Amino acid sequence: MFPDSGIQVTMDVKTKRRADVDHDEGEDLVLATLVANGDDISPLVRHAFEMGRPQGLLRQLDFVVKKKEAEIEAMCKTHYEEFILAVDELRGVLVDAEELKSELQSDNFKLQQVGSAILVKLEELFESYTVKKNVTEAIKMSKNCMKVLELCVKCNNHISEGEFYPALKTVDLLERCYINNIPAKSLKRVIEKRIPSIKSHVEKKVCSQVNEWMVQIRSSCKLIGQAAITRTASKRRRDKEMLERKRKSDGLNVSGVDDQTYNLVVEEDEDVAMKFDLTPLYRACHIHSCLGILKQFHEYYYKNRLLQLNSDLEISSMQPFIDSYQTFLAQIAGYFIVEDRVLRTGGGLLEPEQVETMWETALAKITPMLEVQFAHMKSTTHLLLVKDYVTLLVTTLTQYGYDVGQLLEVIDNSRDKFHRLLVVECRKQTIEVLGNDTYEQMVIKKETDYENNVLSFNLQTSDIMPAFPYVAPFSSMVPDACRIVTYFIKGSVDFLSYGLRSNFFNDVRNYLDKFLIEILNESLLDTINSGGISVSQAMQLAANITVLERACDFFLQHAAHLCCLRSAYKPQATLTAKILLKTSRDAAYMSLLSLVNAKLDEYMNLVESVNWTTEEEKITGNEYINEVIFYLDSLMSTAQQILPLDAMYKVGTSALEHISNTIVGAFLSDNVKRFNANAVMNINNDLKMLETFADDRFYSSDLAEIYAGGDFKSCMIEARQLINLLSSSQPENFMNPVIREKNYYALDYKSVGSICDKFKDSADGIFGSLSNKNTKQTAKRKSMDMLKKRLKDFN
Repeated sequence: MFPDSGIQVTMDVKTKRRADVDHDEGEDLVLATLVANGDDISPLVRHAFEMGRPQGLLRQLDFVVKKKEAEIEAMCKTHYEEFILAVDELRGVLVDAEELKSELQSDNFKLQQVGSAILVKLEELFESYTVKKNVTEAIKMSKNCMKVLELCVKCNNHISEGEFYPALKTVDLLERCYINNIPAKSLKRVIEKRIPSIKSHVEKKVCSQVNEWMVQIRSSCKLIGQAAITRTASKRRRDKEMLERKRKSDGLNVSGVDDQTYNLVVEEDEDVAMKFDLTPLYRACHIHSCLGILKQFHEYYYKNRLLQLNSDLEISSMQPFIDSYQTFLAQIAGYFIVEDRVLRTGGGLLEPEQVETMWETALAKITPMLEVQFAHMKSTTHLLLVKDYVTLLVTTLTQYGYDVGQLLEVIDNSRDKFHRLLVVECRKQTIEVLGNDTYEQMVIKKETDYENNVLSFNLQTSDIMPAFPYVAPFSSMVPDACRIVTYFIKGSVDFLSYGLRSNFFNDVRNYLDKFLIEILNESLLDTINSGGISVSQAMQLAANITVLERACDFFLQHAAHLCCLRSAYKPQATLTAKILLKTSRDAAYMSLLSLVNAKLDEYMNLVESVNWTTEEEKITGNEYINEVIFYLDSLMSTAQQILPLDAMYKVGTSALEHISNTIVGAFLSDNVKRFNANAVMNINNDLKMLETFADDRFYSSDLAEIYAGGDFKSCMIEARQLINLLSSSQPENFMNPVIREKNYYALDYKSVGSICDKFKDSADGIFGSLSNKNTKQTAKRKSMDMLKKRLKDFN
């Protein structure tokens, strides 16, 4: 379609051209002729222009040109038809191109007209795009600034609310992500300037909070320490109760089967005071870690807590130590419990070496202070109270790993001081007990009194409960003394327990032995040697010492019991005091015997009370003998009730031996110048009454089974043999060795010689009155004279 249209347009152009040529053909012909002839056409051209009609010339020239072209075309057509056609077509294309160009120019002009407005709009659009870009950038920068400002506001709010860690996180976020991208330099400078101030403010605030916490925890340390020590004391009490129950179960378990009692021990909830809060400290550590000055905070905490410790270690001189020691020691305990928690949970806030330094600092002040306070104490109660609380402190802090050896050494070094005070206290009580004792047998009316005064100290002689009222063989001094001894044992055990030595039984035994020897035994000896006691008191005192001697085994067993030794423990060695008490008992017996002898001497002043030259024989004996026998009966009855059989036997034998010696001594006395047979017979009657009494008392007291070969009567053998000799019809037989060894072995030659020299009878005496027996009496006198002569020669 497009080629056919092009050919049609070409043909229309050609037809138009031909019409124009035909129209101007006449005028053009002349010009053509001129041109064809080669004539000069310049005059024609000049004439046309001069005439002002160049258009006609131009047309003519165009006509000529066209004619020539036609001719050329015809010629070409003839020779180059196809070429001409191509050229024509090309010219047509050229024309079309020119037209197209003209159209394009027209369209371009129109386009330029239309596009200029569009270009203006485009420029406006580009400008809008630039503005938009700038606005977008500005918005972005504004949002960044807004975000920064929001973070600043948020940081301020955190700081105002005391939320320092979020504040520091906000500051860190500003530093890491925003501060380098802040477009506003002034804002950036302000923030950069304020960040160090904020950090410094946070540090000061946190340190202020830590300081407040330190003040608060210092005031709480006393409660913390008291709670911990109370818990330790409760555990110690439970352990004692459990041990006591185990002892009882062991004592009841006689079947051989190991029956154990199991008890569920429910741990008490942790005391509220022990739940102290370390959150401010943890927070401060974390915040200082965020600030990059954690080490500085560690040093700050250590320094300030050390200052607090030194302040806590100062005690006021205005208040007695006994009134403040619990508060002081509880404060120290609470302090180191807190530091142990900080060491374990503080994440390196404290080093073990630092806690060790704190503890050494405390020991350096507590140890000498306790030594001084112990040295100045005058009361066992005060010393024991402080010691108990110190041991509770020691046990409590041992659970937290602290080395408490120095504190235990202080207590151990004070044990002699405590026992000196305890001895002084118990000596005073012992002297009061001995001074207030009535030395009368104790009458127990109730079973509870029997348990408190007899069974409690294992003083019973039988496991059978006696009938009441029960008359004990000892006076009230014995249970009172036992109470003093057990009080001493308990005080000693209480002080030595939970100390440096785990096995302190030997120490308790040594202190007990020393107390029994130096206090109880010496007090008893002082009483014995005082000379202010009577026979009955001496007898009761001897009986009391016998019971106390037997109680020594109980004292030792009681000490072992309190020292937490097993209930079946049997001491390997007895107390030395037991031996010394035996010696004191013997001294009491000697004192008793001495007093008995002195009393007998009062009754048996034979030199004055006996008529040595009497003219008549008294069948009932001398007057003094009834008093002597009555006294001996009372003495032996009392001895039988109070004293053991061996002691009773000793009293009886001693008294009768003294009577015998008194009788012999009377005959030997320088105040007795002479005596006669009647005096001898009266003394013989006295002696028979004594022998009868001795046999009755000996056999009625069940002594015959024990002392079969030594009855009471044998104690007067010297007096009996002397009376027998003086009453004998042949006294000279004394010089016969066989007869003397059989009948007079208790008599010595010298004494017999002195006594026989005093034996003199007058003619008008007893022998003179019996005139029918003169021969017999004469023979006896001769025999006596012979004895005197032979004794004189022998001596």
